[in-house]
Amino acid sequence: MVGPKAILFEKEDLLSYDCDGFTIHKSLPMAVVFPHNTGEVADIVKYCCANKVPFLARGAGTGLSGGAIPLNGEVIISLVKMKNLLSIDFENRQAVVQPGFVNLKLTNSISNKGYYYAPDPSSQYVCTIGGNVAENAGGAHCLKYGVTTNHILGLEVVLPNGEIIEISENGIPDIPGYDLMGLLTGSEGTLGIVTKITVRILKSPEGKQTVLAYFDKVEDGSHAVSDIISAGIVPAALEMMDKTAIEGVEAGAYPVGHPDDIEALLLIEVDGIIAGIDEQIEEILKVCRERNVREVKVAHNEEERGRWWANRKTGFGAMGAISPDYLVQDGVIPRSQLPQVLHRISEISKDSGLRIANIFHAGDGNLHPLILFDSRVPGETEKALEVGTACLKACADVGGTITGEHGVGIEKKEEMRFIFTEEELDAQTQIREVFNPMDLLNRGKLFPTPSRCMDVRKIVNDTIATN
Repeated sequence: MVGPKAILFEKEDLLSYDCDGFTIHKSLPMAVVFPHNTGEVADIVKYCCANKVPFLARGAGTGLSGGAIPLNGEVIISLVKMKNLLSIDFENRQAVVQPGFVNLKLTNSISNKGYYYAPDPSSQYVCTIGGNVAENAGGAHCLKYGVTTNHILGLEVVLPNGEIIEISENGIPDIPGYDLMGLLTGSEGTLGIVTKITVRILKSPEGKQTVLAYFDKVEDGSHAVSDIISAGIVPAALEMMDKTAIEGVEAGAYPVGHPDDIEALLLIEVDGIIAGIDEQIEEILKVCRERNVREVKVAHNEEERGRWWANRKTGFGAMGAISPDYLVQDGVIPRSQLPQVLHRISEISKDSGLRIANIFHAGDGNLHPLILFDSRVPGETEKALEVGTACLKACADVGGTITGEHGVGIEKKEEMRFIFTEEELDAQTQIREVFNPMDLLNRGKLFPTPSRCMDVRKIVNDTIATN
């Protein structure tokens, strides 16, 4: 189907595919196959179905929740060779890409025409748009511009039986009927394999200014976040880092000279029409000063702004400079609960004895506690997982949720019970069964297994089959 050079099956070749960015769990696939087009994907899926072989799709492997880990010895359908920019339509402001096309490469391909692609995960220099669709990825600028689903206009999908369907062909976003595009975006590769994506592209903003603010107290920085939004300003980005996170990024590849004795910093960006940006910046500076900011400054030029953002966007990886291992979590809370939840996370850190660094999208309440641990110490990996669960419980307890952009995968599937009843989980698993009745596609992800209702239904079905 794909030729002998497009298949890996020897153990030494498969080791690179035993996990994604969630490295705590590992499992070898049966094989890895590299299709070049939609037809080959469909043929592979049909073969797997005919032979009852489990399978899953994989992009760049940057996912942080284990969604691409082959728990059941799956055949991995790697989409990295399907990496073309198929078309650009500046008049209608849309582009068509294959799933293996790298996120940042799209903006780089159209920036000379004054356009860009808004979703910007921290891994955008390597993550693929197909993977972004699977996880409904966000990013620093999703406060103003929304997450991936807000920028998807059409999908081509290979269903788990090998059938190829087009959803909202030609980029017409509001077609009649059920919102299948919304259902598939963020379904974490459990309902189908996306093989072509029509995305919305935007005109580059006319003006842009970035502010960096240092606070002696986390509470002051947290209150400043809410005050900025309450003032009627919707920044393009509103990021926050605490003391431990600052220690990490300053020890990493892109230090910028942050003070080592502050408790928090805010990185705030405003963009849009030039007229009015200065007034927004002045209001932001005023809010920060009213919240006891130690120092606040505006980037003098693009070079300085770029250094500030490089420092922030490499924050996760920079934790390796201060800890042998880390586990990143991804909870969401109402902005008004930010001080309380950060205080609770601090208590969890003290009780467990594990340091927790906080780097997050403060503007939309998307927290990223990074639990620092040493897997060489017996029991610390398990403790880190327990601490991660406690952080998610703290988010759920204030009316938040357990993921804003990283997905559920295998990492957080049991924590789905923090926010859904068994009946609600069962309703969602029934939707999965409509698309994926043989349960061959990415089995064991997203939902607790077995849920009570699923267990009951399996007993009933087995009894019918036996009789």
